[in-house]
Amino acid sequence: MTTVAIVYFSGTGHTAKLAEAIAHGAGRVANTQVKLLPLKGEDIVHGRFKNDTLLAALDGSDAIIFGSPTYMGGPAAQFKAFADATGERWYNRHWLNKLAAGFTVSSGPSGDKLNTLEYFFVLAMQHGMVWIGQSEVPNPATGINRLSSYSGAMGQAAQEPPEIAPNAADKQTGELFGQRVAAAAHRWQRGAA
Repeated sequence: MTTVAIVYFSGTGHTAKLAEAIAHGAGRVANTQVKLLPLKGEDIVHGRFKNDTLLAALDGSDAIIFGSPTYMGGPAAQFKAFADATGERWYNRHWLNKLAAGFTVSSGPSGDKLNTLEYFFVLAMQHGMVWIGQSEVPNPATGINRLSSYSGAMGQAAQEPPEIAPNAADKQTGELFGQRVAAAAHRWQRGAA
């Protein structure tokens, strides 16, 4: 069994919808356990993230997919508090050679989402992880990867309710991305064996 963990913060529910789509796609790969691990406000006390159960779930995963809305050109402060709390994992190399990927949502077609994905990439590289990017080429007919992201999955949502945005094409892109990460995790795990 391969385990794919999706750790994310969602301020208004839009990022959670993309996380669920990614989880659905990863779950379509046989023998894959998917863990949706939302970061919650109560996990942050006096500016510091503290949730040992969540961190242990990440330690036991084969792949970790990071997610956050893009706020002011980067990940949400709640995600950054979580990332800062992974320092012990970095020092002890708990996530060394795990697969990593990322996704984000913002209101604009660009919205500086690439900067958030680059933040996730650098975090993964700090941990000695192996990055998995988006493989889908933009398809105007279906809307798949309509935002032209190769570093990870992107979605767009502004003031619409989370049931409407990200739209169906962004969610389908997320599903394909989750499926890619899960399939890669299976190949990576077999190679390690």
